[in-house]
Amino acid sequence: MRIIYMGTPDFAVPALNAIYEAGHEILMVVSQPDKPVGRHQELMPTAVKAAALKLGLTVKQPVKASDPEFMAEVSALKPDVIVVAAYGKILKKVILDAPKYGCINIHGSLLPRWRGAAPIQWSVLSGDEKSGLTIMQMAEGLDTGDMLMQEETVISPTDTSESLFDRLAKMSGPMIVRALEKLEKGELTAVKQDEALATYASQLSKNMGEIDFNKSVREIDCLIRGMYSWPGAYAKVDGKVFKIHKAEPACVDIEAAPGEFVAVKNDLYVRCQDGFLKLDEVQLEGKKRMNASDFVRGNVSWIRKI
Repeated sequence: MRIIYMGTPDFAVPALNAIYEAGHEILMVVSQPDKPVGRHQELMPTAVKAAALKLGLTVKQPVKASDPEFMAEVSALKPDVIVVAAYGKILKKVILDAPKYGCINIHGSLLPRWRGAAPIQWSVLSGDEKSGLTIMQMAEGLDTGDMLMQEETVISPTDTSESLFDRLAKMSGPMIVRALEKLEKGELTAVKQDEALATYASQLSKNMGEIDFNKSVREIDCLIRGMYSWPGAYAKVDGKVFKIHKAEPACVDIEAAPGEFVAVKNDLYVRCQDGFLKLDEVQLEGKKRMNASDFVRGNVSWIRKI
């Protein structure tokens, strides 16, 4: 099939590679513009751009996907289908209607649950038991189009947003290749989303990571795993930000109030509303990330040692 591929972050790279390896004709790859990174603000290509150039593909990076010149270029290529994966920009009807089979999107949730920008993170934050991918026919609404194919994966008690992100990205390659084959053969059945079940996954912000230790162990555990590795979960202790990168529920017999940090030998615990979390990897503001056992060995006044 003659395909235009649109994507930006590393999540969208496996699907691009799979489409290429399956022998489809990729007319053009579209990604967001390069962005300045690091102390020196050096312009760096997006993950999809880097992957596309490695494959020798043509890359376009319009500042706005609604740019008339860009939309005319897309229409002139007469693609059979446009495949979109985490592109990050709204597409106008001109582009949605340009391909023979329309635009199909690889979305990182089991729609209609978690429409929006951060579906993978919200699946973990909310303690969902499963997640997955939905390939859908794109419409003008935000992730409201008819569903063409879904695949599920179980969210384990140790999954973070990062591990689920990686797993779904790997799933997307074989899945989109199967979907394209079925699409061309007319073997996909469009299923409308149940609006009553729709939820929205908003962008994450740093302030969402602040931990309220009056909440349950499960809620805080989901927050830590859901905010990993960005923007991160943290507590404000002794006037400084104390990041908790990794933790796990623990059964210990300790008297403590919610928010109190307690060290038992080299193990560090924090009291939540209904129990304790054992901290595994932590980072105090201005310091390097380290194992909690190493952190406990330091002279930290707000940790009660027993």
